[in-house]
Amino acid sequence: MAKKTGLIQGTLDALVLRALADGPRHGYGVVAWISEVTDTTLQIDDGALYTSLHRMESRGWLKAEWSISPKGRKAKYYALTPAGRRRLKHEQQEWSRYAEAVSKVFAAPQPDRSK
Repeated sequence: MAKKTGLIQGTLDALVLRALADGPRHGYGVVAWISEVTDTTLQIDDGALYTSLHRMESRGWLKAEWSISPKGRKAKYYALTPAGRRRLKHEQQEWSRYAEAVSKVFAAPQPDRSK
């Protein structure tokens, strides 16, 4: 069983936006996609996911509609709006800047404390 890895605050929305970039998915599909592409390192809590989905829908980044899942069940599918695509681009740029800065910190030479 995979260990749950805590997300840095504010990254869940970015992950969900990316999960929806290739087309609409229902909530379980979003969670499954994130788990799959991270080799189960990231496990998203259902409560956090649906809070994120509803928040982004209210901000106009997502639209939702009911449909039938491949298993024949009624499911709410979420899709990016044009505003959501713009937000995803912004989030990707910000994450790249953040990751580069953290990488620089870890790559910085250690001072020689033997003197």
